[in-house]
Amino acid sequence: MNDVEPTGPTDLAALAAGIERTNELLTRVLAEVATTPSTHAAFVDAGYVYAAAGRLVTGTEDRKAFDLDAEGIIEAFIDKARTIFPDSRLLRVYWYDGARRRIHTQEQQRIAELPDVKVRLGNLNANNQQKGVDSLIRTDLESLARHRAISDAVLIGGDEDLVSAVEAAQGYGARVHLWGIEAAGGRNQAEPLLWEVDSQRTFDLDFCKPYVSRRAGVDFGDPAAAEGPAPSREEVRFVGARVAAQWLAERGRGWVAELLPGHPYLPGTIDQELLTAAEALLRHSLRGRADLRRALRDGFWERVQGQY
Repeated sequence: MNDVEPTGPTDLAALAAGIERTNELLTRVLAEVATTPSTHAAFVDAGYVYAAAGRLVTGTEDRKAFDLDAEGIIEAFIDKARTIFPDSRLLRVYWYDGARRRIHTQEQQRIAELPDVKVRLGNLNANNQQKGVDSLIRTDLESLARHRAISDAVLIGGDEDLVSAVEAAQGYGARVHLWGIEAAGGRNQAEPLLWEVDSQRTFDLDFCKPYVSRRAGVDFGDPAAAEGPAPSREEVRFVGARVAAQWLAERGRGWVAELLPGHPYLPGTIDQELLTAAEALLRHSLRGRADLRRALRDGFWERVQGQY
């Protein structure tokens, strides 16, 4: 015997009324979403901007040799974002830099006072290398994306360590746009980073030149003439192995062994140290030479793996 009673007119009316209320609710939600402005933020690795712009305009990455109009270039970045995201509002610009004991320099204080700009500081070690900046970028980018505070993120940097930050933000639905500064003859941004982002944009010499000026009394000469001919891949490979041998002697096998799980990639800070050490030995810049950078890493890894 079937105990299920057929649906009566009253039940059908209640069901129809419930569907109607649901449709009204969805309509209101969609209308609210449609009128809610998109929001974007810019995450600027100041170390990258100084190095890349300085190299492009003056031929050197030494901050002591040139002045960067940080306020001007930040405003230029904001203006460019306005044209690319016309229906989006700016949350703020995050400016990541290094400082001794995380104490603001006078220049960093001036930047921090700019409207819509937040300065975030990592440490600066004895070799004037930034420490902890990449982790700050990842924390901020992931947090804002997770809380739906931004729909688009402009990332200005080039370190491979930023790949995880990009992946985390994209996992929460944000789009990440990588902006960089032109490198003569090559790239100054890690290829894995270029592969992960949603779009790319590069600023050329004409864009950067108004914001970078040589300091009085600094004679740059002709950087290309001073360096002489570029080294061969084998020469660079040999230097990579030489630096690895030096680090093995100075830092110990245990320290170097910690790098092995990341093969063939090096942490961004270590990769930068390797580049700086190699350029000092070669007396030639490898910036913008992706082929020579790969040869350098290959030589490094061959020497390290030969010890284990």
